[in-house]
Amino acid sequence: MFVTTTSNTGRMPVQRQHINTTTQIQAGCLYNDNTIKSMAKKLIEPEQKALEINLDDKIYGTFAEIGAGQEVARHFFQVGAAVGTIAKTMSAYDKTYSDRIYGTEESGRYVCESRLYKMLDHEYNLLVERLSDSRPNTNFFAFADTVSAINYRRTNKGHGWLGLRFQLEPDGKPNEVVIHAKLRDKNNSLQQSAIGILGVNLLYACYHYYEDSDLFIQSLLDNLEDRVEIDMIRLSGPKFDHIDNRLLSLRLVKNGLTDVAMFDKDGRNVHASEFLYKKNMLIVRGSYRPATHVNMDMLKTSKRHFTNEPDVDPSKYFQMTEITLTNLAADGEIDEQDFLDRATVLSKMGQTVIVSNCESYPKLIRYFSDYKPPKIGIVLGVRVLLDIINKNYYQHNDGSLLHAFGELFTKSVKLYIYPSIQEGSSEFMNSQNMPVPDGIEHLYKHLLENGQIEDIQNFQPDILHIYSKDVLRMLRADEKGWEDMVTPEVARLIKEKCLFGFPCARMEFEY
Repeated sequence: MFVTTTSNTGRMPVQRQHINTTTQIQAGCLYNDNTIKSMAKKLIEPEQKALEINLDDKIYGTFAEIGAGQEVARHFFQVGAAVGTIAKTMSAYDKTYSDRIYGTEESGRYVCESRLYKMLDHEYNLLVERLSDSRPNTNFFAFADTVSAINYRRTNKGHGWLGLRFQLEPDGKPNEVVIHAKLRDKNNSLQQSAIGILGVNLLYACYHYYEDSDLFIQSLLDNLEDRVEIDMIRLSGPKFDHIDNRLLSLRLVKNGLTDVAMFDKDGRNVHASEFLYKKNMLIVRGSYRPATHVNMDMLKTSKRHFTNEPDVDPSKYFQMTEITLTNLAADGEIDEQDFLDRATVLSKMGQTVIVSNCESYPKLIRYFSDYKPPKIGIVLGVRVLLDIINKNYYQHNDGSLLHAFGELFTKSVKLYIYPSIQEGSSEFMNSQNMPVPDGIEHLYKHLLENGQIEDIQNFQPDILHIYSKDVLRMLRADEKGWEDMVTPEVARLIKEKCLFGFPCARMEFEY
């Protein structure tokens, strides 16, 4: 059943689906509030969104698009009443012409983050300079995108940067949203169409869903299911001051808009294409709940191994820490504060953080392969390696075992194994002595001899008894001794910010 409601502009009636939650529960389909809202929003077609914006006489701005045509502006022209929204549209397709308007790029690339910001700066400043006096009650915006759709020979992958700088109050300070999108359609015209819809969704979300970041993110893929992946979003400005952008990275992955999102040591959401292109990558997965001496030793020793490789240029090297959704949900639901606590500690350690839905390492490797890394190093605890081998062996006993291992052990990938203490013994377990299944012994020996699995040397044997789960339990109970299992900087941070459930309130009261 549908009901007609009025949008918050008070102008354009919009059809939304009325969902009877009781019926859904009786039918055995349990939906949370966000799911219900998301389902309703998807019924708003891009034409409806564009017309609603066109009919709002307070919204006015410009569209500047590079590559893949002027697909976003086209939607606003086609639905009618565009004179109420559009001050100017342009497409500086020629590179020389584009450089004269926006300046040159040091990287020589045009589909990049810095190009988008130059476009937003130029177009927004020009708009305000020319029209602020003649349109005093207007919320101005500048939309920009720079997109590379798939070419005729299909030798590239479609992707692009889209952004909007916009006011929500006349004469107010502008807000800004920047996203990076991957295009999944298999031909150029479909990818252009997807960019058009995505741009409309972005503009509509900025004026309608800015108070609800979850709905904001989910609405970006309205009418674009399985066609677009959004793997970076950054919100800034007075209306978004309360939003921690690190949470947006988590929500992109949690809501299925991408499998991988990233933020740097300053908590700024970043995209791999801007700093990892043709770089050697070292990825250290862990729970970091909290980061212990063992985690620190893994980071330090693996870096030494990786940068000493003869085919790794240390000047083109980047180390990252990874947390998976599976790990974040180990206790059931994902706790966003728990995630932020981990992120805060890792940022203090100077780490760029990957949030991923890549429990399978080949899935993570495929994501980063788009950026042509010469070499990818993956750091594992020996018990994790054993779990991977056992899982592949017992799940692929139908002859597909070689394929499963081939996806992980490509020429550009190498595993660095951190040891563990063997249960009931003081001996160390490493890649050489761990108990692999008999049926895989020859294949595993080949990987060792081929140098694709290497044990980390010069580790600290006296810290191998430390486990994050024990530190977490001890610090929550304020049990003596946990501070010795982490660095002084991490201990200080946990106490100062009351991270991971450390009982700060009780400590202050007792003091």
